[in-house]
Formats: sequence, C-alpha cells, structure tokens
Amino acid sequence: MTLFSTILASGLEDIKGALRLHNVLWTTKNDSRVILSWNNNLTEEETKNYTVKYILIYKFFNTTKERKERLQEKEKIIHLRLHSGFTAKVKTQLFAKETEDIIKESDWTELTYKAPPVYIQNLSCIIYNISSFNCTWDIKAEAPEDIQIFASYRHVGKDFSCQQYIKNARKKNIGCHMKEIHFQPSRKINLNITVRNLRNSSKGLSYYKAFTPQTIEKLNPPINVSVSLENKSIKIHWKPPPTIGSARKECFLYQVKITDHKIVSVTAENYKYPFHKPAKKCAAQVRVKKEVCIANKLWSDWSEPVFIHDGKTVDILLLSLTLFCPLVFLGGLVIYACRRYRCLEVITTPVPHPSDNIKTWLADEIHHQQHMSMQMETHSVVTLGTPEENRDENIQLQKCLKEFTLEDL
Repeated sequence: MTLFSTILASGLEDIKGALRLHNVLWTTKNDSRVILSWNNNLTEEETKNYTVKYILIYKFFNTTKERKERLQEKEKIIHLRLHSGFTAKVKTQLFAKETEDIIKESDWTELTYKAPPVYIQNLSCIIYNISSFNCTWDIKAEAPEDIQIFASYRHVGKDFSCQQYIKNARKKNIGCHMKEIHFQPSRKINLNITVRNLRNSSKGLSYYKAFTPQTIEKLNPPINVSVSLENKSIKIHWKPPPTIGSARKECFLYQVKITDHKIVSVTAENYKYPFHKPAKKCAAQVRVKKEVCIANKLWSDWSEPVFIHDGKTVDILLLSLTLFCPLVFLGGLVIYACRRYRCLEVITTPVPHPSDNIKTWLADEIHHQQHMSMQMETHSVVTLGTPEENRDENIQLQKCLKEFTLEDL
C-alpha cells in the first residue's frame, strides 16, 4: 500500500468516526396501533447535504415472517391486530445526492414491545349472500374462565353491534352473525373484538382488524349452469353470481370439475372439451372467485351437478346429431328419384269412371231390389190381418214367397 493510500484510508476512518450515527427508538400506544418512532445524531448540515433513509425490520411475536421497509420518515404505525407484541430494529443510511452512493450508515438499534395478552386466535370473517357477515374465532386455553368476548364493527362512518352471537359448549361467544348489511366495496370494515372480565368493571382489552369487503366475500356458485352438444364437443355454460363489487366479466376466475377429469381453471363463462364416451352419470360442476379486479382467496361452493351422461342422454344427443345429416340427404335423394321416375304421377293418377253398360246394369239391379222390398212389405201386411185359423196356411205362403225371392236373387 502506498503512503497516499494509507493517508486516504486513515482520513476516511476519521470521517466515519466523526460522523458515526446513533439511533434512539421509542413507542407510543394508541388503541390497537403502536407508533414506533426514532431519532439520530445527524447535524442540520448533514441532513441538508445528504439524502437520509431508514431501514426498518420488525416481526410480531409467535411469527417467523420479518417485514422490511425502507422509509424516509422517522416513524412507523404498526397495527397489532391479534399480536401481543413485536421486535423491531432500525438503521440509518446517508446517501450522496448526486450519485446515490452510501456515504455512511449506523448500526442497528433494536426494541421489543410487549402488548397486553391476547386471548383469541384464528379470527376469520366472510361476507356471503351479498348482505350477510360472519366472523368466528377461537379462545386460547390460557384465557381466564370469567371472560366474555363481544364484537362490533364500523363501516361507512357507522357503528354496528353484533346481532347474533355463536356460542360454544361453555356459553362463550366464539362468533358473530349479522345480516341485511349494505356494504360499500371500496370502504373498509373495521372489526372490534373486546374481551371483558365479567367479575370486574374494567374496560377490557380491545383488538381491531380491518377488512376490505371484496377480499372476504365468498361468492355464491355460478348460476344457470347447463350442458349442450356442439360439433361433437360437450359445452358447459354458466353465468356469474351476484356480487357486492365489480361484476365485469374479467373480474371472475372459474374452475370446472367434470367426472374423470382434472379441475380446469377458465376465465370465460363456458368450457368446451372434445366428447369421448363418459362413465355413467358423468357430472359437471363450476365454482368461482374474484382474481383479477381484486385478490380473493375464497372460492364459492361448487354448483349443483349437471349430468352430462345419465345412461342414454349423450347417446341420444349424438345419435340425433349423427342421423340428422344422413336423413336430410336420404330425403332429398327420395324426392329426386320420385321426380326422375314419375313416382308421384302413379300415386296421384285418378280412378277412371265406369262405362255406360256398367251404369245401366247397376241401375236395373237397384230397381229390382226396390221392387222385391215392396212385395215383401205387402205380404207382411196381409199376414198381420189373417184370422187365427188360417195361420198355418199363411206361414206356408210366406215360406214359398221367401224361396221365390231367393231364386230371383
């Protein structure tokens, strides 16, 4: 190392020592929020000549995830939610304004914040059926026996108390059900969970958690699910369910479940796949969630199954589709053949009229039949007026007349 390099390195060390940074951390409690603040020993001139930034890393108790942020302010609001405290550390960095090179940085300054104990866990809230709101939670085993838990929420500037509590076997509130609530999708729901000791009149412990309505909305299953046959493919159609937020088509993500097939994700309102002989009672179901317009992890329930093949349904559809074209072709062929070979002329040829001789014979026969009928009526009248003693003779005469008539016929 040259003498110049040695002098330069020594000078830089002196500068670093002269500009060594120290941070001071403190906290301020405000309801469910903790305001973490810090300060350093930078002079006004250093603040003016350099760009000052801070690196903050913090982690809640009983979690492994570290949260890291780069800030220019000297404070950070940390929402405790259902955490009983956190650890945090801050580092100050100075950057050259022209080049953004780091001029110097401080050591880490650490702080541990302990909050009051939290007696609930696994808090979960969902919105369903457009206007119903449900929250559930578990009570920790170490919670005192005499506590009771109460819930309320604030939305669009209004406070609402729980309408109906869900209780466990020990009659502790472990959930809240509310209905007929009008939600504005862009305004947050601020849930307040308060734990009170029933033996004293103290204020109790309050925990807060905020939700964006659309992120916790569980949609109903897709509606109007139907199946059709299209160009030897099975096509499933549906419509999106009602929602409290945007109902644009691109907002929804669907999953289609078909017997003997893998679940498929689609963004359209239909799904088509080539037909192959399915198993008996092959069914299709669809479910939905919002994915694009706003992230939502909650899938709807599956729709009611729509049967694609219940023994003969698809066979009939396919048979109809398969036979339709040949039948149309055969019908056209028959019509052409009939026209070509004059089949219709043979069928529609009128029956010829009888000749004059046949007409004369038929007229004589009808006249003869009428004459014989009149003779029989005359003899019948005579018979009815004959005395009792001549009855046998009359009977014999009638027999002769009948024989004569039959011979003439």
